[in-house]
Amino acid sequence: MTEPAFQDLYPEDFAHCYGCGRLNTEGYQIKSRWDGEEAVARFTPQAHHTSVPGFVYGGLIASLMDCHAMGTAAAARHRADGLTLGDGWLRRYVTASLNVNYLKPTPIGVPLEVRARPTQIKGRKVVVEAWLLAGTVECARGQAVAVEMPDSMVQQR
Repeated sequence: MTEPAFQDLYPEDFAHCYGCGRLNTEGYQIKSRWDGEEAVARFTPQAHHTSVPGFVYGGLIASLMDCHAMGTAAAARHRADGLTLGDGWLRRYVTASLNVNYLKPTPIGVPLEVRARPTQIKGRKVVVEAWLLAGTVECARGQAVAVEMPDSMVQQR
């Protein structure tokens, strides 16, 4: 995968997200890229991401799926508009809803893979199916509804 990460194509004004913002040095800085028709991101949880000793805190799982789904939505809209990555900035999407089903405990220290695919692109809304794997074990699955960032979230300069 040699394409740029979706999150690296957000305008600087919108690159501060705790989960995926390239300008947030304290955040996770996840990077999502196309792998065929699916998007993939990888993240290895550290000891401080613990819920019960040995297992990942569910909030981390939800935020990884959320940020990956928003990146996937932005890239899917870009692709649907006939553009390729690198043809300008990606539009920024925010979460309208997120549903996460925790299927199995997720171990700490194991590289996680988050995958997603858009299932609907309609106007300013993109629906994304996402799932999280620890090795070959599917630990969580969910759906996010992404909407293009409303003007009310853009700060006046």
